[in-house]
Amino acid sequence: MTRILAIESSCDETSVAITQDGELLSNIVATQISVHEKYGGVMPEIASRLHTENITICIEEALRKAKLTLEDIDAFAVTRGPGLIGCLHVGLQAAKTLAMLYKKPLIPVHHLAGHIYANEYVGELKFPLLCVVVSGGNTELVIMRGDMDFEIVGETKDDAVGECYDKVARVLGLPYPGGLPIDQHAKLGQHTYNLPRPQSPGPYDFSYSGLKTSVINLVNQLKMKGELVRLDDMARSFQDVAIGMIMEKAMAAAKDFNVKQIVLAGGVSANSYLRDEMKKAVEGTDIDLIIPPLWCTTDQAAMIAKVAEHLYVRKTFAPLNLGVDPNWKIDHWDDFLS
Repeated sequence: MTRILAIESSCDETSVAITQDGELLSNIVATQISVHEKYGGVMPEIASRLHTENITICIEEALRKAKLTLEDIDAFAVTRGPGLIGCLHVGLQAAKTLAMLYKKPLIPVHHLAGHIYANEYVGELKFPLLCVVVSGGNTELVIMRGDMDFEIVGETKDDAVGECYDKVARVLGLPYPGGLPIDQHAKLGQHTYNLPRPQSPGPYDFSYSGLKTSVINLVNQLKMKGELVRLDDMARSFQDVAIGMIMEKAMAAAKDFNVKQIVLAGGVSANSYLRDEMKKAVEGTDIDLIIPPLWCTTDQAAMIAKVAEHLYVRKTFAPLNLGVDPNWKIDHWDDFLS
C-alpha cells in the first residue's frame, strides 16, 4: 500500500491531495481568484503570501478528509516548476520539511506533466499520443511515445493562449480569468471582425502576441471613432482564430506523428469550443480522444499525485537541497539531479 501526499502551489491555487494505490482520498483546493480578479491577473507577491497562509490549513484538511496522519504517508510530492518562483518556493519548502521530518522520499513533479496525467482519472493513456497543453502560462504540443517520455514538438514563441485570453478579456471589459466569459460571449456572436493569424517559425509552433495586439488596437480604434464594439462578435472572431490555430497545428501533428490518442491538458482545455472542435476532428478516425473533466483543468494537487505515483515506482526521488525551477522544461526530467 502506497500513500502519497502531493502539494501544488505554482500560481494562484494552494492545493494538497492524498492518494492511496491510485485512489484519490482527498483533494483540497484554496483558490485566490477573488483576490486577484481586481488586478486583472495574478499578483505574484500577494499570491506567495496567500500560499503561506493556506498551505498548513490545506495539509490538515487533506489529512482529515483522508482519515490519515502524516506518519501514514509514504512519500511527499510537490510541483517544482514551471510557475511563479515565490509561489513554487512555498510548496517546495513545505514538502521538503515534511520529507525531512518524517524521513520519507521527496518527489519532484512537473506542473504540465500533472495536467497531462490528470487524464488518467478519466481513462488509460495510449502511446504514442499527442498532448495539447494549453493554459495561462503555456501552449505546447507534446508527443509521448511511452510512460513519462515527453518530446516538445511545438510551443508558443511569445504569449500563451490563456494569457492572450486574459488580456483580450481585459480590453473588452470582461472579468478575470478571461477564458470563460469570452467563450460564453463567443457563442452569441458571429465572426465579423477580420483578425490576423500570426505566423510562427515551426510547423507546430504558436504565436499569440500579434493576435492579442490586433484585438487591443482594433478595440481602441473603434472607440476613438465613436463606433460600438460588438462584444459578442469580437469574442467570436477572436476565439475562432485563437482556437483555430490550436486545432490546425494539433491535427497536423497528430497525423504526422501517427498518434493513437490525443489528450487535452491545462486551463484552456475547459474551453467548450476547443472541446467541441476536437470531438469533430477525431470523429471517423482511429484516434482516441481524452477530454479531462472540468475539475482536472484547473490547478490542483490530484494531478501532481497522479504523476508522483509513476515516479514513486521508478524511485525518482530528489535530494533535500532541491530548488524550484520556474522555467523547467517538461522534456528535461533529470534537471533536478544536476
